[in-house]
Amino acid sequence: MAVLADSDTRWKWGALTARRIAPSPAGGGDAVLDGYLLRGRATPTPRQLREVGVRAGSLREVTAVEFLRTMADEPYDVLVLALVGGGVQAMLHGLGRVWEDRTSRPAVVTGYVGVVYEKLTDGLLLRHGADLVLANSRADADRFRAVYEGVGADASAVTEVALPFLGGAPYTGEHEPYTVVFAAQPSVPESRKDRTYLLDRLIQHARRHPGRDVLLKLRSRPGEHTTHIEELPYQKLVQRLDPPANFRLVYGHMGEVLDRTDLLVTVSSTAALEALHRRIPTVVLTDLGVRESLGNHHFAGSGCLASWDRLDAGHLPVPDEEWVARQGVAADGSYATAFDAARERVTALLDRPGGLPPLTPYYTPGTAPGYLPGVLARHHLGPDGTPLPGAPAADQDPGPVRQIVRRAARGAYRHGVQRVAPVIRRMGEL
Repeated sequence: MAVLADSDTRWKWGALTARRIAPSPAGGGDAVLDGYLLRGRATPTPRQLREVGVRAGSLREVTAVEFLRTMADEPYDVLVLALVGGGVQAMLHGLGRVWEDRTSRPAVVTGYVGVVYEKLTDGLLLRHGADLVLANSRADADRFRAVYEGVGADASAVTEVALPFLGGAPYTGEHEPYTVVFAAQPSVPESRKDRTYLLDRLIQHARRHPGRDVLLKLRSRPGEHTTHIEELPYQKLVQRLDPPANFRLVYGHMGEVLDRTDLLVTVSSTAALEALHRRIPTVVLTDLGVRESLGNHHFAGSGCLASWDRLDAGHLPVPDEEWVARQGVAADGSYATAFDAARERVTALLDRPGGLPPLTPYYTPGTAPGYLPGVLARHHLGPDGTPLPGAPAADQDPGPVRQIVRRAARGAYRHGVQRVAPVIRRMGEL
């Protein structure tokens, strides 16, 4: 089986999902997993890959065209596309082209890394055409089917699973010292004012509770990128403040941080669902409002919404059990079977007499002539999925100018030169 991912979090989701849904090999043991990292602004660094902690039989960076040429011959059973919607759509059309003359092909699976709170219809239609479109909860599965059926698209690919990285020991009581963790997000909120506000309130909480450990859990170090660009890293903002000794920045695997957490605080990070799964007290902040742009509107009805003022006063939220169950958190013990249906569907697809039919995305040059060509062109593909003239050839590295710009931009960013962020964003267009 193989996974194509374009960021650290999507590699984590894709690799763990692939392992959970792959049919068991005939000889027993685990299926071999090959990883491909799509070259771009968010390609994971070696440190990020180590932190994710998912091992693969092989792992290499590729362009879209190189990946498609590799897929023309590789005999994989299952392929997981762990990409943004436009990347999934491009690969579906490109794979349809390179598999035209094959008598069999892999089962193609895609989905979302976490909470789906923006661009629902756009993202879903860009993922349409995969054999399985995974929904991380019952609530998402219902929404996904409604979108597909609403535009007249086949909704049979929608399959309910759960987030593949839930797990860990259940919370059994307070640690010594009591530990509060704020799970930061690279782009939520975006503005300096809002990010400084959250950081200041976290530091204030540390000062009010000197007996507590107050940790700021960060996703990436300066110069690295995750699924979303972080233009105002907390590491830089904290340099202007004077935090107390019980306040610390931490990195590492989220599960390991949760092992010592007594209270998880966030705006809308998927870490909230990880914490709820383990029964760790969890707060989704309302200080900046409950807004779609923040993603915390997703937690309406959860019982977890609260402000820093309430936390400082000692409030501990009680999650709504019905809401938790609908979000695929499965704290009731059913998580062990959450991927059974998807695994059974994959097995049935692979056992289908005569092999699988051609991929049939909802978007085609006939249904979306003003949209699809642009989506495919960003990955150097023509409207029919064929590589465009001048597309990067297999095994071709980025040009020397691009390499120099990338190294210089990242180096400057690490030294705190904020104005290079636009350069980093534009690198994908060079």
